[in-house]
Amino acid sequence: MDSSTAFLIVADAILLLHVLFVAFVVIGLAFIFVGKARAWSWIRNPWFRLTHLVAIGVVVVQSWFDIICPLTTIEMALRSRAGDAVYSGSFISHWLENFLYYQAPSWVFALCYMAFGALVGLSWFWIPPRSFRKNLPLYLTVFFLDAA
Repeated sequence: MDSSTAFLIVADAILLLHVLFVAFVVIGLAFIFVGKARAWSWIRNPWFRLTHLVAIGVVVVQSWFDIICPLTTIEMALRSRAGDAVYSGSFISHWLENFLYYQAPSWVFALCYMAFGALVGLSWFWIPPRSFRKNLPLYLTVFFLDAA
């Protein structure tokens, strides 16, 4: 395998990771609301909820400062190193890229990310996660209970 092929494979993997990140944020919120209606206890896991909140928080902050997502930057750098500055043309990258990258002014994205982030933040009050203390391993529970 030559180096350009390796760069394209890694770029496709980064693109897949990016799509999975977006799916986690979007589908995660849907699961939180559906989980409330269906009484799924796992949607109240504080580690899941905190990770979800931080994920959309990073996106919102990036949009405020007009920062291009590092995953996009890395993917494009890899494609450029492979001699394919824009798009590699592989099946996976073609469909994932069409799904993930769409055109609009940056303020539209910032507004959408902020609205979605506000909805995620409000879900903490509508469907609060369980306490972190209840989910600590036994050896950490002793440490944190002593510190309280």
